[in-house]
Amino acid sequence: VQLVESGGGLVQAGGSLRLSCAHSGFTFDDGAIGWFRQAPGKEREGVSCINRNDGKIYYADSVKGRFTISSDNAKNTVYLQMTSLKLEDTAFYYCARADGLFSGPSWSLKSDEYDYWGQGTQVTVSS
Repeated sequence: VQLVESGGGLVQAGGSLRLSCAHSGFTFDDGAIGWFRQAPGKEREGVSCINRNDGKIYYADSVKGRFTISSDNAKNTVYLQMTSLKLEDTAFYYCARADGLFSGPSWSLKSDEYDYWGQGTQVTVSS
């Protein structure tokens, strides 16, 4: 299993970025793929995920209405479209793959449930 993130960068507050997570080594028919982020001095937090186990998409409250996760199975890529970016969105963003059969928002955005991680990409929002 391999996950490779791209699309990070420097953007002004209010701007947009789209992150990509190219995955290989599995078919995304089950399990979950999620986006997580970690800012300096803070714990890693779940941002969003697509959970094939329950067929739902989950978002952290802090990004609802601003971020959109999507999957292109033909390209084996999961995207995170980020709009109306805020200074507090600055963090290292990771995508991750979970093989487990969990469901619901609490488990789906819990980093401990994920088995494989990409190397991450930096997102910096400036004022």
